[in-house]
Amino acid sequence: CSKHPASKRASNPKLTESLLKKMAATSADAERSLLEGDATGSYGATGAPQASPADASAPGAGAAGSGAEPPRMSPEQILAEITRNADAYKKMFVNALMGGLAPLITEAFGTFVLVFTVGCAVASPTPSPWAPLTIATVLTVMVYATYNISGAQLNPAVTFALTLLGKKTWSKMVGNWIFQFMGAFLAASVYKIICAPHLAVVAPVPPFHVGYSLGAEALYTGLLVFVVLNCAARPSKEPNQCFGLAIGFAFLGSGYACGHISGAALNPAVALPLGLGGGKDAQWAFCWFGAELVGAGLATGLYWLLRRSELQVAAEVAAAPAAQAAVEGDTGAAAPGTLEGPSTLMRCLAEALGTFMLMVTVGLNIVSGSRATAYSAAAMVMCMIYAVGDISGGHFNPAVTLAVVLGGRGKITKALAAKYVLAQLAAAALAGLVYAVYHMGSAVSEKSIKLVPGHGYSVLQAALAELVATMVLSYTVLTVATVEGYVKDVAGLVVAYALTAGSFAVGSVSGGEVNPAVVLGLVLGNVVNPGKGGMGPAMSWIALLLCEFLGACVAAAFFRITHRQEFLPKEAKKDVKGLQDAAGADVEAPSA
Repeated sequence: CSKHPASKRASNPKLTESLLKKMAATSADAERSLLEGDATGSYGATGAPQASPADASAPGAGAAGSGAEPPRMSPEQILAEITRNADAYKKMFVNALMGGLAPLITEAFGTFVLVFTVGCAVASPTPSPWAPLTIATVLTVMVYATYNISGAQLNPAVTFALTLLGKKTWSKMVGNWIFQFMGAFLAASVYKIICAPHLAVVAPVPPFHVGYSLGAEALYTGLLVFVVLNCAARPSKEPNQCFGLAIGFAFLGSGYACGHISGAALNPAVALPLGLGGGKDAQWAFCWFGAELVGAGLATGLYWLLRRSELQVAAEVAAAPAAQAAVEGDTGAAAPGTLEGPSTLMRCLAEALGTFMLMVTVGLNIVSGSRATAYSAAAMVMCMIYAVGDISGGHFNPAVTLAVVLGGRGKITKALAAKYVLAQLAAAALAGLVYAVYHMGSAVSEKSIKLVPGHGYSVLQAALAELVATMVLSYTVLTVATVEGYVKDVAGLVVAYALTAGSFAVGSVSGGEVNPAVVLGLVLGNVVNPGKGGMGPAMSWIALLLCEFLGACVAAAFFRITHRQEFLPKEAKKDVKGLQDAAGADVEAPSA
């Protein structure tokens, strides 16, 4: 009707009569549908006009553009359609459901395996000395097994740290915690069925009182979280292939250091289920929970401080995808963030942090009577190399820093090396004070821990032993960590093995310190708490210090001889494979 003016509509009685008839027919059809119970009829709906034969034959009849409503499906037709596509709808539902639940179920499963192993490993009245190694091994396995699905947190303290950094929302943190604790409590129930009546206990380990235990728990939980953040949660950076080993070794070093002080739970999902199900002193489980979250908070702060520039650049890139796309398209636009190298202060802080943790670990192993001091110290060096090695190089040893300087090739300036050594010695002195405090609260508080040669050995023999062991360690660092493109991913692991071998080999002769910073820390601890035996002779530790630095010099000399190609001009350099190929060609040339 809108196509005809009002004057024409009034003067066209045939058109008006036709429209009235159609409207009446439509109303009658609708009423009949409702009265007869026709399911296709809808209350208040206007029925579609019946198309005349002329309309049906018109071009475009029945199309959406004609103004007619599309045909409606009856409930039977809808049900038939759903039945016919049931498999497709089922797959869509399952994929949507599991896409959200898979990471949570993975966290629950990984935490179950971890807590079950911890419970069984420590439930015996006389726990195995291999318990820390057992737990570290299963942690490494679960990290690699679950990382690509859930991120391998397996620890509410790690999830808490990620939330503080803004990588997770608080609601997602709660969801992760729920599934982590579900897996943990289920594991605690299963291990109790297997190991009863022997149960794991979360409580201070005598003679250390609760202050010592909570301090150790917070410190080493912080270390574990710090290693996880640096090795597996870096923004826009694929983790080193050894990230799982680094996390496992972080627990290995920590377990031997504080296992006889706090029990080394280092995980609220371990502390709460085992503590509440231990049968006594359940309140300690909540104290451990709090200490572990405090440690995670401190680790997050240190991580942010060391990686602040990297985090800011990642935030800028995320906030400016268009600018990032322009840069990737090589349009000449400026990058949304430029990552500068770490400052000298951050480099020295990284060196101080690694040296502090190494010295504290050595000291706590000594005062707690551990027989795996060398293994624990090497594990600590390894995980800290992977955590902050890209910031400072991961020396944590004045002798190694000296070897790198003497190794040439501009790997480090003399000024920066001097600052490294000062940071390492200052951190070792602070760690020596911490070690002395724990010595005072230990079962051997009255015993004097002196740096003297082993029983039956002279100072000269001990000094020579330290020289050789330090030489091996320094040469290993030079060859695997400063030669570009050579065993880059496993360099930290190789250095750790070199330290383990040297410390175990000469430990009974000289103590196996293999590090002037560790020597200084132990001497300072002996000064603060000399025990009943007093301080050891100065000549002994001075000889050890001098021979460790001399060992670094010898290592640098050997490196210059064996790696001559490293000092050739860039265009004349050949890698190891190239040298071997050249040698082979020289041998085969005469026969050709």
